[in-house]
Amino acid sequence: MNKKIALLFPGQGSQYPGMGRELAEKYPPVGNIFREADQRLGFELSKIIFEGPEETLRKTEYTQLAIFVTSLAIWEIVKQRIPLSENNLYAAGHSLGEYSALAVAGAFSLKDGLELVRARGEYIARASAKNPGGLTAILGLEKEKVMELCEKVKMETGQTCEPVNFNTPKQIVVAGTEKSLATLAVKAREYGARKTVRLNVSGPFHSSLMNMASELMAEKLKDFTFSPLKFPVITNCDAGIVRDSAEVKEKLIQQINHPVRWTETIEICGREGVEIFLEIGPKNVLSGLVSQIDRTRTVYNIENEKTLAAAIEVLT
Repeated sequence: MNKKIALLFPGQGSQYPGMGRELAEKYPPVGNIFREADQRLGFELSKIIFEGPEETLRKTEYTQLAIFVTSLAIWEIVKQRIPLSENNLYAAGHSLGEYSALAVAGAFSLKDGLELVRARGEYIARASAKNPGGLTAILGLEKEKVMELCEKVKMETGQTCEPVNFNTPKQIVVAGTEKSLATLAVKAREYGARKTVRLNVSGPFHSSLMNMASELMAEKLKDFTFSPLKFPVITNCDAGIVRDSAEVKEKLIQQINHPVRWTETIEICGREGVEIFLEIGPKNVLSGLVSQIDRTRTVYNIENEKTLAAAIEVLT
């Protein structure tokens, strides 16, 4: 396969009970990743992933680990069954998915990834408890309008209101306090938004309300050494192309309290000559976003036997 391919990895919100189970039961390399994760974590994360219940899987302390492990497990069979040249690969992940992207690019092992993802979840939970809030998705408004709207809400309420996920040109997620998000929902309609959706999350992720979590991650990573990258990773906080692992530490620190620049990430892939996107992990949320950003690119998601077979048929 000589075409340039970008590997995409989903973040929190894509989880569901049973994800990865079909592939784990059929392919030993996939099952081995789940077993290793269970062993290293000291509890049966795989049981929560495969059986739920959904309420347990939705808890941040399990969700982030579950999506990370499932994505890496699926990658094990993808790299065996689809001929991919490292010289033609890029990787990117949405929010938590950035850890999956870095792991498959060789920045750290499953063992170290589990430790970092576990710490990230804990730090975000602590920051969310200290600075409660949430996320609201705004549909139908462009970036400039959303930024103007957030500034107006911030001035009116005196509280945090920040765009934090630039998912597509007209799907932007805003973080804030309960008061600011309630005001945002009303004023968004006045600005012409097609719809606002309050997201079912436990905190104001990727905003300045996460500064404490970012500081804790900086301390955690202080003595951590990242391995050389096998292929470039495009990072959330600046949509920058990272080829040197020395840059990874600062990017992961910034990622926690800076916006996810997903639209720019996909656009940069296009400018780099990427023709095919492979979403590896539960659901196909990122595939949908890519299609809204750039309809000229081919997108496949791989999460089960059916989608794996479809990708193999086209790409081999």
